[in-house]
Amino acid sequence: MTTTSPARATASPAPVPSSDALTGKRRVAFASFVDENYLPGFLALLRSLALSNPGVCEDFVVLHDDLRPGSIARIRALHPRIVLRRVNAEHYDAYQKGDQDNYLVRKAYFILDVFRLREYDTIITLDTDMVVLSDLRELLRLREGLAAVPQFFYGQHKLNSGLLVIQREYLTDAFCARLDAVGRSGDYELDKHDQGILNAVLDGDFVRLDARYNFVKRRLSGDLPVPEDTAILHFTGRHKPWQGGEAGYSRAEDRWREFELSDADFHAAFLARPGTLHHDLLVHYGTPHVRRTGDVESARKVAAAHIASGDYQDAVDMLSSVHIPLDEAWPHEVLGHALMSVSRYEEAKAQLLLATAAPNRAATAHARLAQMAWVHGDNTEALRHATAGMSVDPTHRASRLWAQRAAAVPAQEQGSAEEQLAHVAFYMDRQGNAGDKLLPETVRLGFGTDTTSRRWHSVHAHRLFDRAALKRVNERRGLVIGGGGLFIPDTMPNGNSAWQWNVADEQLRGIDVPIMVYAVGFNAFDGQSYRAGRFRESLRLLVEKSAFFGLRNHGSIAKVRAMLPDHLHDKVRFQPCPTTVSRQLVPGWSDPAHREDTVLLNAAYDRAGLRFGHDYGHFLAEIAKAVRNIGAHTEVRCAAHSLDDERIAFDLRREYGISLPVIPMYDFDNDAIRDLYAKTRLVIGMRGHAGMIPFGVGTPIISLISHPKMAYFLADIERPEWGVSVHDRNLGAVLTERAIGILDSHAATVADVHERQQTLWKVTEANASDLRAILGS
Repeated sequence: MTTTSPARATASPAPVPSSDALTGKRRVAFASFVDENYLPGFLALLRSLALSNPGVCEDFVVLHDDLRPGSIARIRALHPRIVLRRVNAEHYDAYQKGDQDNYLVRKAYFILDVFRLREYDTIITLDTDMVVLSDLRELLRLREGLAAVPQFFYGQHKLNSGLLVIQREYLTDAFCARLDAVGRSGDYELDKHDQGILNAVLDGDFVRLDARYNFVKRRLSGDLPVPEDTAILHFTGRHKPWQGGEAGYSRAEDRWREFELSDADFHAAFLARPGTLHHDLLVHYGTPHVRRTGDVESARKVAAAHIASGDYQDAVDMLSSVHIPLDEAWPHEVLGHALMSVSRYEEAKAQLLLATAAPNRAATAHARLAQMAWVHGDNTEALRHATAGMSVDPTHRASRLWAQRAAAVPAQEQGSAEEQLAHVAFYMDRQGNAGDKLLPETVRLGFGTDTTSRRWHSVHAHRLFDRAALKRVNERRGLVIGGGGLFIPDTMPNGNSAWQWNVADEQLRGIDVPIMVYAVGFNAFDGQSYRAGRFRESLRLLVEKSAFFGLRNHGSIAKVRAMLPDHLHDKVRFQPCPTTVSRQLVPGWSDPAHREDTVLLNAAYDRAGLRFGHDYGHFLAEIAKAVRNIGAHTEVRCAAHSLDDERIAFDLRREYGISLPVIPMYDFDNDAIRDLYAKTRLVIGMRGHAGMIPFGVGTPIISLISHPKMAYFLADIERPEWGVSVHDRNLGAVLTERAIGILDSHAATVADVHERQQTLWKVTEANASDLRAILGS
């Protein structure tokens, strides 16, 4: 193969920015200034935050000037995402102060260092004499201004700085210069310290929060009870609860003492909390609790958290460290799930069979047993377990899915082995994701117009690639691997490769026909990573063995090269997803003579926490604005790639009274998918293939960016303006402006799509020439 092909010579864009920069996802942090005197208060604050908001875990920035190593260890034990920052204490020596010699007065200014942080979009500061008593999600959802509670005694014009919600526009050198100017001039209330400076600078220009978010102790004089709706209780004044307190406030101090707990009591209290517990907190507190107590239910919770984040071996280790009674079905089921995810199948089967004895876990256990049997190619056994799962729970979706897969009659191959290419892909089920359904056929079109079994031998990526499968592949002309974001750890986890193809190194080394990796994507979400060395080892071997290794965007190329030794970097080349050039590949394709006056809207909900963070309410409100405004020009319809995608229509109707027609694309065949996208005027999509497929058939797109791959694609076609982050503060207005702009200049935009597509097609043609040389055809 030539090493100077046009495809390989194509210049790469600039280095790929971080994932959160690409998606626009807000980085949120809490922050406090902590010293040794206030350490007991801060430890109680950390416990209260976790116990009252068990589903929330953001960075907690600890500003400090003199914390001892033992104190730092105690702080880290209470929060998994502590970020230590030493303040520049001397910086504040130039400030005019009411009492220059009082060390507490000097330290009162150090919290202002929070405005010097640059890596966050929203920072919530909390004084260390506070405890959190209830939900803070409203504060996490704030997007604008600097928010605080007005002072209790001084009316609405001045804020109490004990709690601040600071947005990025205040985290600037310019704002810090304003603080410094006032501090050095002394033109503020000197006895109010940092609070005095902020009030002088802001002069009443702040977002006012309800008093319950900074409920000062003085409101409870006379030993009044703490109101039920108090979110944050603030022990202002000289006398702190950990120093003995103050007469007349015993009921308030009793609330503080609820959080004066030993580590053991705190861990137990957290694990007993109802509702969803944040993964990081659950692992951080649950691991020492299980180590200390051997509690099986806690071990199950921690293991389930590990599974949810793709840490399957950690889940196995956690549950293997405790004794699980035979009749404890749920821990057996979770351990079985973890074991099958690291390909310890026989051990997993034993655990799952134990779980089938309990009616409330039997359906799930049978579904996992069916999945394992299917992975091993035993459809009879898979159908037996799936049927057993449905007999326990006729509504059990996973059991129904595996029953359908197991009962499916495989297509009979028509061609002879020596004329075929083997094709590893994720072959989507009926009613599965429309984009994934289209991919295998489109990959095959990159190798010729015949996509049938006369020329292709299908190898499902999720089925175990055993010796028999290896023998069948080696009887073919070559092996093509492609059809989606196969480099993702959690769709169908396995311990053999740690990516979607369930292949062990031994079998991969045994392939002796040319291997061609074609338009695969690195599909990790912002906030998701490949933690296992197994993936890197499998990836390296795959690259070494491949005659052609093409990834579908330059972002994926950068990510994969970062995991490889330098000498393999040049083997990784750009091969656009073939869906983006469908007009060139589909036999007999002709552009539509007429388009319907519609705009199609697609939203995705898999891994919603990674997509939206704290911003789903904001996203929905902004989409409602856009749908109303765009709908005044053109009809908007919901294009559902999967069943879950219909949620956008349900939520818009429930929250905003907007009704959208829903198009069930998961029921469409491939021609119908392409035809629908070719005949609309614009597609606004959140899924990768809700952008790439319409682009490939010549339709303008706007991508709702919640995953880095969307930005990767737009960078490759040099049209970043065709994307907008789901976190954009002005999402509705931006989306409306861009959509109407495209609709008003539709012919020119379609022409631009065609021109952009030509660039991708030239790369695809050049690669096709190299592929023909590899295959000798």
